Amino acid sequence: MNGVELFLLGRTLMKIGEEAMPSEGIGEHSTSVRTVLIVVSDLRGHPGTTVGEIAARTGLPQSAVSASISRLRAVDAVITETDPKDRRRTIIREAPEISERVTQVRDTPIDAALAAALGTEDPARVSETVAALEELASRLIPGSRI
Repeated sequence: MNGVELFLLGRTLMKIGEEAMPSEGIGEHSTSVRTVLIVVSDLRGHPGTTVGEIAARTGLPQSAVSASISRLRAVDAVITETDPKDRRRTIIREAPEISERVTQVRDTPIDAALAAALGTEDPARVSETVAALEELASRLIPGSRI
């Protein structure tokens, strides 16, 4: 495998992940699931941050970060507070309690989206691929739940 193949695999996995995300009942939003997940990922690595700082680190437009934070606040996944040192700044943190929506997203299996991407309904093949992905996640994602 080379860098191009690894990059393309990553994009394919992102698309499968997006397909696996439950979307019923969340309505229309100006930000994509991908954008929200990029913001969440950055927030986990930098707790107590600001919209501007997230935008600078991720390369996302500040408006997209703000919209993502609004979505996350609406489902109680993050909390915001005024910076006591600079009242013009808003500090963002992950919510201390896991929200119902976050639990729903985390508990939704990827099997159906993965089966569609693999072009198979063979449960053994899907299960084998899930196991391989879990192994990669445990090796490559710091703090992975797996």
